[in-house]
Amino acid sequence: MLLAGDVGGTKTRLAVFDPQKGPRAPLFDSTFPSAGYPSLEALVAGFLAGIDVPVERASLGVPGPVVDGRAEITNLPWVVDEEQMRQTLGLDSVSLLNDLVATAYAIPFLEPGDLYTLNEGRRDRRGVIAVIAPGTGLGEGFLTWDGDRYQPHPSEGGHASFGPTSDIEVGLLRYLMERFGHVSYERVASGLGLPNIYDYLKESGYAEEPSWLAERLAGARDRAPVIVEAAFDRERPCELCAATLDLFVSILGNEAANLALKVLATGGVYLAGGIPPRILPALTTGRFLRAFLSKGRFADLMARIPLHVVLHPAVALLGAAYHGFQQG
Repeated sequence: MLLAGDVGGTKTRLAVFDPQKGPRAPLFDSTFPSAGYPSLEALVAGFLAGIDVPVERASLGVPGPVVDGRAEITNLPWVVDEEQMRQTLGLDSVSLLNDLVATAYAIPFLEPGDLYTLNEGRRDRRGVIAVIAPGTGLGEGFLTWDGDRYQPHPSEGGHASFGPTSDIEVGLLRYLMERFGHVSYERVASGLGLPNIYDYLKESGYAEEPSWLAERLAGARDRAPVIVEAAFDRERPCELCAATLDLFVSILGNEAANLALKVLATGGVYLAGGIPPRILPALTTGRFLRAFLSKGRFADLMARIPLHVVLHPAVALLGAAYHGFQQG
């Protein structure tokens, strides 16, 4: 039996798979609040204690770079080591992989119902595939064809420096530089970034913050979902939240294009992570695609790149399972 996991800064999803049934039919599947546990070992041990089948090996996608079987988890005070976890949990093997690498493993196996296409393009069947995933943070990765199958590769491109493309984005950069010094794309194109954009627009006087929204935000542990919900609220329209989401979409489109250019993603760009399916109406207005195509002399090349939103609700878990089966 294989234990597969999608470890996130907010939540961790674990599942047990039977190789005979495959990665789309977990025997056990549970989600846990990551911050509620002192370590990943403690979280996994609690999950395994509640199931009644023996598990021999684990394949776990984790946020952050994995070097020599060891990872410091981004946005959590966890350090995870493959060998230490193997011994602690009594497993035959433990494999750690970057969460975007886990997502990338699933991309070649996604079915039409798992995707929403923003740009059909003209796919190169053996071309490089890019993956960008805004969730709690901003993950990026890519896949290359090795002559037999696609092989995923990690990246920490979400921590590259944010490059503004408009006057309002220049103002956002200056505002965030005063707060953080270095401003990465993760600061503006992730669940962490949405409140940063909102604060900038509010403090710059773009629009007034409604009193009802101020109360909701004050009581929210995570302000990003509140901002997104208010942006889509037709009964109580919030200009400030709508503008926040518009700016977020433009920045995300620009960074997706940056990644596509850097790896020459003629095989397509896939938007994964928890945020894109939740903001799909905002991604389909044309704003995202305009930002993606706005690359000057390379606009024609960008128009040929297929662009998809991943709708599968557990794509990183699915990819971790595929990786585990391949390793087995």
